Amino acid sequence: MEDEPHGVHDFVYDPRNADVLVSINGELKHRDEATVSVFDSGYLLGDGVWEGLRVKDGGVAFLDVHLKRLYAGAKTIDMDIGLTKTELTKRLFECLKTQEMTDGVHVRLMVTRGIKKTPYQGPRFTITKPTVVIIPEYKSPVPEVVEKGLSLFTVHVRRTGPAEQDQKLNSHSKLNCILACIQADKAGADEGLMLDADGFVATCNSTHFFIVRDGEVWTSPPDYCLGGITRGNIIRVCQEAGIPVREKRFSLFDVYSADEAFVTGTFAGVTPVREVDGRTIEQVGGRWPRRSQRSISSSSREA
Repeated sequence: MEDEPHGVHDFVYDPRNADVLVSINGELKHRDEATVSVFDSGYLLGDGVWEGLRVKDGGVAFLDVHLKRLYAGAKTIDMDIGLTKTELTKRLFECLKTQEMTDGVHVRLMVTRGIKKTPYQGPRFTITKPTVVIIPEYKSPVPEVVEKGLSLFTVHVRRTGPAEQDQKLNSHSKLNCILACIQADKAGADEGLMLDADGFVATCNSTHFFIVRDGEVWTSPPDYCLGGITRGNIIRVCQEAGIPVREKRFSLFDVYSADEAFVTGTFAGVTPVREVDGRTIEQVGGRWPRRSQRSISSSSREA
């Protein structure tokens, strides 16, 4: 039997996670007792926004940028989080400090619109303040995944544009990405590569996608993908390192014949791609990282 796919979000087992405390509206509860109401807007409708955060050396990487994106998303869906950025930051660090979690930790910070008086989508049926949940866990990527690289499969599920659901919203409503993930799983791949409405490459179902061609780093324009923070840092690092980097439309032709490919995300940072739709990307097999990958990876350790 073939091995199960191992994606970029697989992590090394850590027994400490069995007893982590989760913050729910400021109250710390053991993970087995951390619950929200079935009438919560997030459970009923996926109505909310969230961020994934990385804790390193006692701090949270790029927290100000993450909070800016979180509050921008909340404003877009007309939701008042009910806490200032300073108050939310204090709550986050109280959750971490209580458990002495200072490094190698990944945090899921979630804010939903709150509890409904009855299951209905209208915000006016919300009867509480927003639900703020902070889940910290000890997480590190599986080393074999980074060493081997990912396999991607181009899925039929497309990324939507602003006329449908703006992909700049990091919302709880992720069904299109979930469907893409399912199709990739069924195809035996680690991650789904998603196209935009016109058939150009957009992004992956849970990471951002880059290719390298003739010494240039390409990634898709931001029209059909989340404003990724690690994505933005990679673009900045390339510029600072003198590596030509372009946000441009490109097709699967460019992907299949690329010199290198990789994905980015807050959890795993930069992860190589070894194949796309059965086409081998030559960087793997003892040849990764090549010059551009090496420069990007070494310069983006904090990205």
